[in-house]
Amino acid sequence: MNEVAHSCITKSNLFERITNRTAIAGVIGLGYVGLPLAAAIARAGFSTIGFDIDPAKPNLLRSGSSYIDAVSSQELTCLVSKGCLDASTDFTKLAATDIIVICVPTPLTRHREPDLSFVEATTRTIAKYLRHGQLIILESTTWPGTTEEILKPILESTGLCSGTDFFLAYSPEREDPGNSRFTTATIPKIVAGHGSEASGLVRAFYSSVVEHVISVPSTATAEAVKITENIFRAVNIALVNELKIIFDAMNIDIWQVIEAARTKPFCYMPFYPGPGLGGHCIPVDPFYLTWKAREFGIGTRLVELAGEINVAMPKYVIGKLEEALDRKQRVTLSSSRILIVGLAYKKNVSDIRESPALKIMELLEKRGAKVDYLTPHVPVIPPSRQHQAFAGRNAVNASHAFGSYHAVLICTDHDAVDYGAIVNSARLIVDTRNVIAKLELAAENVVKA
Repeated sequence: MNEVAHSCITKSNLFERITNRTAIAGVIGLGYVGLPLAAAIARAGFSTIGFDIDPAKPNLLRSGSSYIDAVSSQELTCLVSKGCLDASTDFTKLAATDIIVICVPTPLTRHREPDLSFVEATTRTIAKYLRHGQLIILESTTWPGTTEEILKPILESTGLCSGTDFFLAYSPEREDPGNSRFTTATIPKIVAGHGSEASGLVRAFYSSVVEHVISVPSTATAEAVKITENIFRAVNIALVNELKIIFDAMNIDIWQVIEAARTKPFCYMPFYPGPGLGGHCIPVDPFYLTWKAREFGIGTRLVELAGEINVAMPKYVIGKLEEALDRKQRVTLSSSRILIVGLAYKKNVSDIRESPALKIMELLEKRGAKVDYLTPHVPVIPPSRQHQAFAGRNAVNASHAFGSYHAVLICTDHDAVDYGAIVNSARLIVDTRNVIAKLELAAENVVKA
């Protein structure tokens, strides 16, 4: 469709195009959220264009090569060959889209404050090509008020007005990498628009893509939903991490406590301890709310305390490792060789964003230890903002002699790891995930951390 025809699109036209699947969708940001979403939209019958500033991602997508576990290369190849899905670094093509979904990162600054630079830059790019009748949706996790306070003024600086000339909405992503029970299309979708027209359009669009859509009254409410979900997890993980430290001092196994407690059929939900928090959401999102709450003169003591506990867990793990090395190996941390098993922030995925394993590796090497890592999911460490020095480092071979290390430190309990081989040959195992006990492997050389 040419630009002249597009300029005549109204709300009723867009609703009709959504209903009959002739609307063109654009997804900006082809990472862990954007690529699965773009595939789901294309699978639903919409012509879809993925946009990314990294040329490698559109090139891989067009060739049918997936770099995200949630989307198979076979599915990508099928969608691309049918003409349902394309990708580009040419943002002028945004002018040809009817719906634009923003799926860019929202990290923290060095001072643990919200960094909306990616969202703001993306919105300014959209503003260059904004036209009548487009629906703009933010999916990136952020503080309540972002859609109306940040996106709306930038887009309206074009002279077009939200709610009449274009439509603005928010729908938080709810991806869970590695979760085989739920996909983008089966996870219930929270939606909200700026105004009734936008609310109706965003509901109609996502109802065409996912199985269940829940509308909330405002974009700020939708933004608060996502923040609440992640704070709930962060606080409960912090609680069980603190209990682990307390019970360890009492010589009580936290894992046995949790397994017994979870038999209660009401008023209890099991959370499990670990070496720290990882992933893009849980370690980051709570600080978006603490920052916004200060604007209203409100403290967030519980949320901030949970963050402090979780951030401190890598140091706790290293303390347990150091103690075990001294007691069982008679070797100092600075003269030790350590093998870290599992680099991702959760099991059976390749996502290493904010992974505590990387922080542990960094702290160990600062203390003088020689560190290797073993994982079936990350053969080479990709570049990252937090751990640039590790980029390009290779995993050791799975058949590597575990006995050549003073200790094997299990940070992530991937199913594809041969724990029996580790138990049989490792001198010392420090297990942060209780995987050796869960597999009922008999071992006297295991320390839980």
